Amino acid sequence: MGKTTGFLEFTRELPDKRPVQERIHDYNEFVQRYSEQKLHEQSARCMNCGVPFCHNGCPLGNFIPEFNDAVYRGQWEEAYELLSFTNNFPEFTGRICPAPCESSCVLGINQPAITIEEIEKHIIEIAFEKGLVKPNKPTFQTGKKVAVIGSGPAGLAAAAQLNYAGHSVTVFERDEKPGGLLRYGIPDFKLEKWVIERRISILEQEGIVFKCNANVGVNIRINDILREYQAVVLAGGSTIPRNLDIPGRDLKGVHFAMDFLKQQNKRVSQHAVEGEDILAAGKNVIVIGGGDTGSDCIGTSNRQGAASVTQFELLPKPASERTPFMPWPTYPMILKVTSSHEEGADRHWAIATKEFIGDDKGNLKGLKVVNLEWKLTADGKTAGFSEIPGSEKELPCELALLAMGFIHPQHQGLINELAVELDERGNVKASETSYQTNISKIFSAGDMRRGQSLVVWAISEGRECARKVDEFLMGASSLESKDQSYLSRQVQF
Repeated sequence: MGKTTGFLEFTRELPDKRPVQERIHDYNEFVQRYSEQKLHEQSARCMNCGVPFCHNGCPLGNFIPEFNDAVYRGQWEEAYELLSFTNNFPEFTGRICPAPCESSCVLGINQPAITIEEIEKHIIEIAFEKGLVKPNKPTFQTGKKVAVIGSGPAGLAAAAQLNYAGHSVTVFERDEKPGGLLRYGIPDFKLEKWVIERRISILEQEGIVFKCNANVGVNIRINDILREYQAVVLAGGSTIPRNLDIPGRDLKGVHFAMDFLKQQNKRVSQHAVEGEDILAAGKNVIVIGGGDTGSDCIGTSNRQGAASVTQFELLPKPASERTPFMPWPTYPMILKVTSSHEEGADRHWAIATKEFIGDDKGNLKGLKVVNLEWKLTADGKTAGFSEIPGSEKELPCELALLAMGFIHPQHQGLINELAVELDERGNVKASETSYQTNISKIFSAGDMRRGQSLVVWAISEGRECARKVDEFLMGASSLESKDQSYLSRQVQF
């Protein structure tokens, strides 16, 4: 513990952001860095609790009190070693993770939590600046070959760990560049793509082979993969979006959110955009869905010059702080105001879209909506809704973006041809403990296995899956599990 009274002397402070009226005119990241003094103060707030619940709150089991202490003491090599021991890609999680660790912070019981996510980002960026991040090539080769299908966070984490274990790893990506959701789903103003390129370069130097424009099951034969590789990891993500099948769905101007976001990410990277342009400029935009994808649509629409941006959420407005039914250290379902919301959006809760209204040329011109009344259980959970009589109205809208989440991975092609079993939700069925499918040499990790989730969970899944693949190939694994990592660090301390 760097400073015994740090949590009493300093309060939580986040880094400054570029002003809204400046940042909405570009797609660059806008969260600035702490000064050296502010970083020192924020890391000093960590109490090094007797039972650090943040370890459990983090799906990766990051050594948070330990790296906070190293930051306070200015020991950057130690801080980087601690962080990279459990997290392959802190430059990603430090930018886009919703930080469940902070919800579990013991200080958060009666004070604002430690700024764990920001400290994490500062550790990795300072480590890069100091030349501490270097390719970690395996010291031996097992002679085993593993194919990883999908280059999102789960696939990248699995590939990195399997490569460290000495296996020859090839990553197959159907798009033109690796990164998956990180590259094509998350806007540059949250995660600039040079950050991904920097990490991919390191992974390539470590020996991982990336094959892009390689759509397994389409232009890559599945049987060729099964013959050449001793194990296969399916990490293609959850890519089929939830639809809103109501009258007018086929009108021009109604699109899935990810189609909109992927186009803009390609424009920013100066890549060719496929299909008809989906643009918000000069339009009344309504985003249907209140999650992070919807928030990303808001930020992108404002940058494209939308006339207005509105966001709908079917559920009632969340509480602004923890209720008795959301006790610490659980992850609280409270009102979230993102940086995109700060940039301008009219938010509506407990509202349902009844119909997309078009003009005589088949273009979207409005939405018919109705307000909802929700029934709540005694513990505050939603238990059904009814439409409020007389609340139906029409709103002008020329671009509607469906951001209601994803239901399961794409079945057509790879999954159907492999004939792997699916669970009741349509995800690849793989054991929680072995990550193995009904076909012994085929494993699955990330959103393709567990369903739509967080990037930090995808990285955790990729790491754990890699350990099970290593056990399958070698009989035992040299890779540590999350629990083993924690125990090994406690022995060292």
